Amino acid sequence: MRHRNAQRFGGCAVFAFFPACVAGCSGIQSALDPAGTEADSVARLFWVMVAGGAAIWIGVVALLLYANRSRRRVHSERTASLLIFWGGAVFPSVVLALLLGYAFWLMPAIRPWAAFADTPSLRIAVVGEQFWWRVTYLPADGRAPVVSANEIRLPVGERVEITLESRDVIHSFWIPPLGGKMDMIPGRINRLSLLATRTGTFRGPCAEFCGTSHALMAFAVVAMEPAAFDDWLDARSSPSPNVAATGLNAFLANGCGACHTIKGTQARGEIGPDLSHVGSRETLGAGILPNTQVAIARFIAGPEEIKPGVKMPAFGMLPPQEIDAIAAYLKGLK
Repeated sequence: MRHRNAQRFGGCAVFAFFPACVAGCSGIQSALDPAGTEADSVARLFWVMVAGGAAIWIGVVALLLYANRSRRRVHSERTASLLIFWGGAVFPSVVLALLLGYAFWLMPAIRPWAAFADTPSLRIAVVGEQFWWRVTYLPADGRAPVVSANEIRLPVGERVEITLESRDVIHSFWIPPLGGKMDMIPGRINRLSLLATRTGTFRGPCAEFCGTSHALMAFAVVAMEPAAFDDWLDARSSPSPNVAATGLNAFLANGCGACHTIKGTQARGEIGPDLSHVGSRETLGAGILPNTQVAIARFIAGPEEIKPGVKMPAFGMLPPQEIDAIAAYLKGLK
């Protein structure tokens, strides 16, 4: 009786857990809901490997059921040897060899190195730092570079080359709905080519343990129509119209400009993220907070409480009204 109850409980647990697994197949960080050509190849490879693994599993289970049938008969040594040879060696080897061949066949689509032979219309340089992302857009049409942080915007239907490097430890760049991951290694520049196929906002994590706040190092990815992307890039080439806000004096007086840059002001620091147009970004603190004035003030007052190991000092000793003024100013940079 107890054994039957345990079996029923196990079956119910499997069925209860299955919807959660299916829900993980979609969303802003799912490799199984592709929004790019490279990610589509990765998803197809995954499902083919699942089918191959399922074929091997079904074969093993079939042999297990056959061995445990109620009516048994003794097999000769030759029959048993043939069963082990064909079912336990040949069949799995053939399936695995086919899967390996299919993976090799897909490799040019997953890592389209031929795309680097042509000059891309847009190159994006991404530098991983503890624990945020420095992003620089380098258009090929002669427009000035645009510096941002913790957010990447891509034009749909246009192949983009992304150069990847690190200034401290090994990070790993990954946008699951758009393509596979690639390491960012100090002293080395790796190149990744991506082609977004539909608009949307996605999430990219750091896929290599890089320190205390590794799990708090993410970035937003926005795939836009080409015309909207060009307008966005042109707007980011100029200073924000809100550079004369009252919080600017407090920002400069407290030394924030020594670490951060805000285009059109005296802030020229390069240690921390570029805060030009920071108010228009999707998230704050490398993908861990909503980009609101309250969240900005909270991060200014105590960044270590939000992101352990962050290099930014806390400014909680400032009067609350001064922190609020700086936060309002930064949120206004759009």
